[in-house]
Amino acid sequence: MSINGYISVEQSFNISGQAELVGAKNAALPIMASLILVSGKSVLHSVPNSADINEMIDLLTDLGAKIHFDKDSNILEFDGSSIYKAEVKHEVMDKMRASILVMGPLLSRFKKARVAFPGGCSIGARPIDFHLKGFECLGVSITYDNDFIYASADQELNKKKKIVLEYPSVGATENLIMFATLQNGSTTIVNAALEPEVLDFIEVLKKMGADIKFDLPATVIVTGVKKLNPIMHTIIPDRLEAGALLLASAITGGKIILPSARPDQMEMFLEKLKQMGHEVITGIGNNSNLGIKLIATKNPKATNIKTCPYPGFPTDLQSPMMAALCLANGVSIVDETVFENRLMHVKELEKMGAQISVKNSKANVNGVNHLYGANVIASDIRASAALVLAGLAATGKTQVFGLHHWRRGYDKLEDKLKILGAKIEIIQE
Repeated sequence: MSINGYISVEQSFNISGQAELVGAKNAALPIMASLILVSGKSVLHSVPNSADINEMIDLLTDLGAKIHFDKDSNILEFDGSSIYKAEVKHEVMDKMRASILVMGPLLSRFKKARVAFPGGCSIGARPIDFHLKGFECLGVSITYDNDFIYASADQELNKKKKIVLEYPSVGATENLIMFATLQNGSTTIVNAALEPEVLDFIEVLKKMGADIKFDLPATVIVTGVKKLNPIMHTIIPDRLEAGALLLASAITGGKIILPSARPDQMEMFLEKLKQMGHEVITGIGNNSNLGIKLIATKNPKATNIKTCPYPGFPTDLQSPMMAALCLANGVSIVDETVFENRLMHVKELEKMGAQISVKNSKANVNGVNHLYGANVIASDIRASAALVLAGLAATGKTQVFGLHHWRRGYDKLEDKLKILGAKIEIIQE
């Protein structure tokens, strides 16, 4: 039933205290990919020690990069001078969806790339069509060879290019920007994703010397430069880890302070916590843009959420939020509009006593008084967090199988929860 073990969780009360956040995995991955564009040594701080990060290190090392990752200090040193090939094998690509992010920088550096179709979470199609169509709009030739994608940019490309993304795909936005940074002329990307992680990624490229500007609405303009330079950068705090910690405190009636959290990057999520009745205070000390404090209500109320691209409610906090809504008074409606099949955690929550009905992409969550421990299976990274949260509030013991998903997304989050008072253990098998 498990891959490498499971998470054992027991009912916990009043999860409280203060916790520091690690850097955002979803910012670190594209930033690591962007270092392909640079010769010389770059240094990244606050890189999370998660399985996805380590898979990206393996991928980049296979290409020839020299990488040293200090997992205790979360400092990653990267030298891309020795990258010598533009092909990524099946066994590397299969392990995570973010592996497709190397396509843009490889194309930019070598004028060609051959990559296998990527793997990762099984939460719907998560199509890479947006990436491939975007490259084709820029004049890149895309062909398919069995399960490989072959891209070539040998031909002369248009000096002024414009792409209108059908959907503000985070990965496609990042991939296309990386390719455009070293191309002749300007590239305009309309309907670009502007998540905080994307903006952090763009900040890194600008530090390298890239010419990137913004226009309204949701438009990124990249003017190609001749060369990019090594950088030093600290990854932004992980708002998804922040959300999980806030919900852990909320679901157990606690009080928590996250000094490094960015409330301006979590406004919709924090608003929903307030609607449930939790007290949310933003700004710690003299900085109104840094720090979040939550004081949980004893009588949480139902609220409705609809996942949308940023600044809407983040799809990656939908399943953890649903766990909390299972114990809220009233009926909550959860509408998942970003990914198909991202309600697979519902049947696992129902094993614990949750009352949820699903029709298409909507779930009606009828709040109950109690949840009960059970053996449950996580289907993806965020489902693992949802089931752990439910286990913290449930009577008895919960065993969450699918430990590999938890490891992919979080850097020892269980240790932070334990310090705050959670009864949680990782059981290796």
